[in-house]
Amino acid sequence: MGANDLQQAAITLHRPAKAVTTPQGPWSVEAIQALLDKPFMELLFEAQTVHRRHFPEGDIELATLLSVKTGGCPENCGYCPQSAEFDTGVKAQKLMEVDEVVRAAQAAKDAGATRFCMGAAWRAPKDRDVEKVAVLVEAVKGLGLQTCATLGMLEPHHAQQLKAAGLDYYNHNLDTAPEYYTDVVDTRTYQDRLDTLAAVRSAGISVCCGGIVGMGEQPVHRAGLIAQLANMDPYPESVPINSLVRVPGTPLADSEPVDPFDFVRMIAVARITMPTARVRLSAGRQQMGEAVQALCFMAGANSIFYGDKLLVTGNPDADADVQLLRKLGLRSHRTQEQAAQEGGCA
Repeated sequence: MGANDLQQAAITLHRPAKAVTTPQGPWSVEAIQALLDKPFMELLFEAQTVHRRHFPEGDIELATLLSVKTGGCPENCGYCPQSAEFDTGVKAQKLMEVDEVVRAAQAAKDAGATRFCMGAAWRAPKDRDVEKVAVLVEAVKGLGLQTCATLGMLEPHHAQQLKAAGLDYYNHNLDTAPEYYTDVVDTRTYQDRLDTLAAVRSAGISVCCGGIVGMGEQPVHRAGLIAQLANMDPYPESVPINSLVRVPGTPLADSEPVDPFDFVRMIAVARITMPTARVRLSAGRQQMGEAVQALCFMAGANSIFYGDKLLVTGNPDADADVQLLRKLGLRSHRTQEQAAQEGGCA
């Protein structure tokens, strides 16, 4: 091409992309649905931009979940293998002893976890149950770990007891949108869940609350779930997004698997609408594979459950998680205490 040809060639100006501006709440279901419907790459770009703005270090929180009281739950949550109504092979067990829990928590800490969550299959704990769990919380807190518990519905005085024992987080998921809730469980109401979350918040405990994708819900129900979470005042500090683990014997065992890209979209929209929350890539990771998990981290997930079990269902091997984070150039979150012990190096 000669000089004259170069002069006559069309010139294309590449203007810099506009900065992503994320609207603030309250979030309507329609606005969230519009986010979910965005072109996939555009949605990921927006979510990653929000994520980098609020989590510039890009670290991944490692949390370990232990079932301290397994099975025999009187609720009929259609996804749960611990319900006494379903024949899933899960046997009811008593509350674990303190030394057993402490050993498990220490092992989790040694493996890199910074938060230890204790789950008990109760509809709602009794006074004596909360007293015993408070002892577990104090013991785990003494190891320098953040503490979390999920025990079912809580009365305000129970939340206060757990706060006094040192509980940092309480997990109580909304599961799905209110319009779809009775399709999943009818032994408690949506308001029951909201009341527990209010009691937890009033006690000064941080909230861990999310939901499950893949229970037969429609897209509008997924948008409705995010709207419920994002419009809490304040929204949860920790937001687990679960992909249904289809356990034989549960009513939802034959549900259609969620499309992996739809799941990534949920992570992205959770990040955009709740920008400072730890968005946890939770149940179902074992079925996702490394590529989908990588997309979830790109979409803003910055927390995972770490260990070989989630209550009674499988989870990726801890070594596999370490290898995946290494492949992606991601590093695990360290508490201030751990960083100090390591000479300030995270």
